[in-house]
Amino acid sequence: MLYHLFKYLNNHFDFPGSGLFEFISFKAALSVITSLIITLVFGGKLIRFLHKKQVGETVRDLGLEGQLEKSGTPTMGGIIILAGILIPTILFADLSNIYIQLMLVSTVLLGAIGFIDDYIKVFKKNKEGLAGRFKVFGQIAVGLIVASSLYFHSDVTIKSKVGEANNPVGIEQSEVNGLLSFEDESNWVETRSTKTTIPFIKNNEFDYSWLLTWISNDLEKYTWIIFIPLVIIIVTAVSNGANITDGLDGLATGTSAIIGTTLAIFAYLSGNLVFADYLNILFIPESSELVIFISSFVGACIGFLWYNSYPAKVFMGDTGSLALGGIIAVFAIAIRKELLIPVFCGVFLIENLSVILQVSYFKYTKKKFGEGRRIFLMSPIHHHYQKKGVHEAKIVARFWILGILLAVLSIVTLKIR
Repeated sequence: MLYHLFKYLNNHFDFPGSGLFEFISFKAALSVITSLIITLVFGGKLIRFLHKKQVGETVRDLGLEGQLEKSGTPTMGGIIILAGILIPTILFADLSNIYIQLMLVSTVLLGAIGFIDDYIKVFKKNKEGLAGRFKVFGQIAVGLIVASSLYFHSDVTIKSKVGEANNPVGIEQSEVNGLLSFEDESNWVETRSTKTTIPFIKNNEFDYSWLLTWISNDLEKYTWIIFIPLVIIIVTAVSNGANITDGLDGLATGTSAIIGTTLAIFAYLSGNLVFADYLNILFIPESSELVIFISSFVGACIGFLWYNSYPAKVFMGDTGSLALGGIIAVFAIAIRKELLIPVFCGVFLIENLSVILQVSYFKYTKKKFGEGRRIFLMSPIHHHYQKKGVHEAKIVARFWILGILLAVLSIVTLKIR
């Protein structure tokens, strides 16, 4: 909203300072600051309100040290995160941008699914919350919206270099809407495409249409049959991965902030013609606007961590965790880095796999030996370390370190191929 206001003032009245809102870096900084203020100020008030309404977490006794002490801690704190993401984005981003629209819709819908689940648990006193099939149905619906928009919308394009640049060394460059661009872009062609990035591979572009066109070029128009289900699977998997990771104070929040910072770097580079050319990565026009959204995301996670770090004064609940994972998935798909998700979302992946392995092995051994056996003392794996006597705060710190290492590795893939 403020972006459009100051753009109008700049275009019609040459209002002093209004031109700053054309710069991605300036708007991203405002987004982080605003998000931190919202989460820190609004967060404290919401926690007091939840305490007053006795909206507390009911904790089952799983034999974990300090677990029962958390009973009664306010939940549904994900509302704080959602406010910290949505408000700065609406204020400072270009709301006509398809990528911003997509991220806002995804955030609201995923937050709504989690909110309904928390509401049923807290106010309806139903520990099971929203039935699993309805959660999955909601995630599939979000994935369908995202996939259809990215596949069919005319504004979702990439620019590819068609020849060596003729620009002489030292040619004047300008920053337009936050993008450094050569004044002559005749060597670039803009097209709609289903290309994405393959990590660690030179000339690392993969087109989903190739999965069909090797049979016949006429099948390219049916690429959506592959693309849409894949997007749905990614959104559902990452959303549930964040939900599973949200089991220790600050674990999901801190991990999401690290992932968000990584995605901010990718979004800026992918939306910058000079950097995209230098790094030989896909140049995605208008995607740099996503830096504003992800800056709000990181700010909201850090601000919420003020209250969610050990010992937590509030839990995010499914309102936050389902939304965080889904946002990360949608964002990665939008900037065509979805094949890197197993790397920078490695913590989520490990948590997910620990549950899958535990359940699968238990069922297998129960069928074969008559009694279920376990790989881990308890899953998800962060509870395994709790059972081994490692303090909760130390587990979280070590998972953060692992997340940082994976983030660095993800960024390094831009050069290591």
